[in-house]
Amino acid sequence: MTTITEITTDLQFPEGPIAMPDGSIIVVEIARGTLSRVDPNGSIEVIADLGGGPNGAAIGPDGACYTCNNGGFIWHKSGGGLLFPGHQPDDYSGGRIERVDLATGEVSVIYAECEGHELRGPNDIVFDAQGGFWFTDHGKTRDRDRDRTGVYYGTVDGKHIAEAIFPMEAPNGIGLSPDEKTLYVAETPTGRLWAYQLSGPGQIDQNERPTMMAQLPDYHMFDSLAVDAAGNICVATLITGGITIHSPDGADARLVPMPDVLTTNICFGGEGLNTAFITLSTTGKLVSCHWETPGLALNFLNK
Repeated sequence: MTTITEITTDLQFPEGPIAMPDGSIIVVEIARGTLSRVDPNGSIEVIADLGGGPNGAAIGPDGACYTCNNGGFIWHKSGGGLLFPGHQPDDYSGGRIERVDLATGEVSVIYAECEGHELRGPNDIVFDAQGGFWFTDHGKTRDRDRDRTGVYYGTVDGKHIAEAIFPMEAPNGIGLSPDEKTLYVAETPTGRLWAYQLSGPGQIDQNERPTMMAQLPDYHMFDSLAVDAAGNICVATLITGGITIHSPDGADARLVPMPDVLTTNICFGGEGLNTAFITLSTTGKLVSCHWETPGLALNFLNK
């Protein structure tokens, strides 16, 4: 097993890590409803109280943090004290994309619907070089039914949002290849990673079929993802617990184990982007480890 360092064990179902230039890590705490900052010494500071279920997060071209809010979950705690998300709660507050001013903590909603369809459970987000962002809508699950959802593209001015892919099976992680010609989308229940060719910013190439990347022959589900500098797609993997590294040609996949069945997110930071920061959500941990390949520099953050 990869040697990991625990930064903190006191988070309430952390996801969406962002490695900041000052060495701190911004995360969402879904069960707490906050956007929080974790210092290298492990101390936690709440940046903003978002309510609902803040999920994926990314720094935009204006320096603000843009968050996917899934509207909340029913929460379950195991006999061993592990925390698990469940179905849509009675106090579900609606899906939305929010902008957080990191200096003041001011929160504003920039999108809650697209072409008359309400966003249900926005989950993960990535910015392209033009300053637009792709995001997944994971949807919500109820006792007898669940939402059909897809992938969207939006701009930070709140003036343009478009549904780019529909339908998908609970899409979750999302990322771009180094040349930004390929969009990667991970589905949770199917445990599949899809590659979509792009014809331009925010545009799926309709002349190309999506490609399913290599799969490991075990029962697993997928969460968020990050791309490394070599173009490998590193997908947080549920049930088996770890990070599945997919080669960019789609031919190979292998698992790097982690000590949590809900290993949910990965990002890269530190000197040379050689450190992986990983959220172990049922145990409330943020951990780090040396990664075999440097991470891909993110637009508006690492460049």
